[in-house]
Amino acid sequence: MQDRIDDLRRRRDEARHAGSDRAVERQHAKGKLLARERIEYLVDPESFHELDMLARHRAHAAGLEERPYTDGVVTGWGTVNGRKVFVFSQDFTVFGGALGEVFAEKIHKLMDMALKVGAPVVGLNDGAGARIQEGVVSLASYGGIFYRNVISSGVIPQISVILGPCAGGAVYSPAMTDFIFMVRETSHMFITGPDVVKTVTGEDVTLEELGGAMSHASKSGVATFVAEDEKACLDDVRFLLGYLPQNNMEPPPFEDVGDDPDRECTALRDLLPASPNMPYDMHAVIGEVADNGEFFEYFPHWARSMLCGFARIDGHPVGIVGNQPLVLAGVLDIESSEKAARFVRTCDAFNIPLVTFVDVPGFLPGVDQEYGGIIRHGAKLLYAYCESTVPRIQVITRKAYGGAYVVMNSKSIGADLAFAWPSAELAVMGPQGAVEIVYRRELQQAADPAKRRAELVEEYTERYANPYAAAERGYIDDVIDPAETRRKLVAGLAMLRTKREELPQRKHGNVPL
Repeated sequence: MQDRIDDLRRRRDEARHAGSDRAVERQHAKGKLLARERIEYLVDPESFHELDMLARHRAHAAGLEERPYTDGVVTGWGTVNGRKVFVFSQDFTVFGGALGEVFAEKIHKLMDMALKVGAPVVGLNDGAGARIQEGVVSLASYGGIFYRNVISSGVIPQISVILGPCAGGAVYSPAMTDFIFMVRETSHMFITGPDVVKTVTGEDVTLEELGGAMSHASKSGVATFVAEDEKACLDDVRFLLGYLPQNNMEPPPFEDVGDDPDRECTALRDLLPASPNMPYDMHAVIGEVADNGEFFEYFPHWARSMLCGFARIDGHPVGIVGNQPLVLAGVLDIESSEKAARFVRTCDAFNIPLVTFVDVPGFLPGVDQEYGGIIRHGAKLLYAYCESTVPRIQVITRKAYGGAYVVMNSKSIGADLAFAWPSAELAVMGPQGAVEIVYRRELQQAADPAKRRAELVEEYTERYANPYAAAERGYIDDVIDPAETRRKLVAGLAMLRTKREELPQRKHGNVPL
């Protein structure tokens, strides 16, 4: 028996060092961790249990003479802060992390198991795409991963971490997961590389410009989070998991962080500028009401007129959506509508309540927006809110104009509670625009049009651009002192924690994609 045990130990040791010494040195020289080092850093110490360590490819006819153990991917489960998580980590030191049949079978097995037991999947991607030698088998194997991504969507959290190249068809699995993390300078995603782009279009573009972390974080809206290095990236993954439930049947995890739920936010009373046309930072509002001021922002570099992210209020995770007056006055445009719609649907899928801070002057006007489909894209956010069944609270801080007000989680589309600060302006449009339309003839005939315009604007503002008309009709539940905002949110969310709501039975809705 001892001989057999010694043989097992030898095989396991060979599997743990499947990549050549030269390949390992190259990986470290690039400042990158090895596949196992990444897993060890991500999960709790001594918690990882590996699956299929001794798996090897069967593609002898493809000219692959080497048959290293693991076949280029490490799979298994462990814990993060004591909570179960499934992980696969592609090993660039074995076949360049290229995916073959056995490689994919290991991931298939992992994803199936995660779905059965209801736990998140974290994919650490660092591979060269499909294994050319295995031909169409590799492509079909990718299809099996894509299918499982879709079946798991909205059931268990799926997180993709890009820690090297991710090209061609390989990008579609991360694209269908809930969150994508990238690292500056070392992560790259693209359908076709710089050489192909130059051949086809004549455009000269670097690898970083085409598919780097900041390109996808600020331009394409592909990368949800960006970190400076791999360890910081994995730290962020651990942090994100702390806001997410294990699956769609569980509540998000409570954590008492020691912030008084009855705390007043007196700083909010003096936050808004005297002029309604002056900007302020919505981060300041969120920082005041969130536990310990902590806000984990979602897509912080993309569609910046809209803020989305995770926070805790009285220890319970919430998803926060808010217009950002510092950027384009907080308007809704194509990108900000898509960003918020995606976030709202993610929170709704995983039972995370939604708090929406509203200061929206309308939709961004312009030919580019209309031709780009702002009608269709804006409808995505409207659809997302209407479809969501989690607790939903709206807080109007200042402007709430036109259709954009309705879209931003108003009572008419299902918000459970709606509050407004005394500074709130609920109207079809801003006073200036409204006066120009409603009193056009009077202004044309006035002896002093400028003076009369100012008088009418003041009158319109006092009569319509305030929260009290809406409060009289029940479109908002209360006008509150800004200092009470946190207290009202704590009480409202506690009341709504037992909310039950079901949508009509159907196969699925037809979201305006």
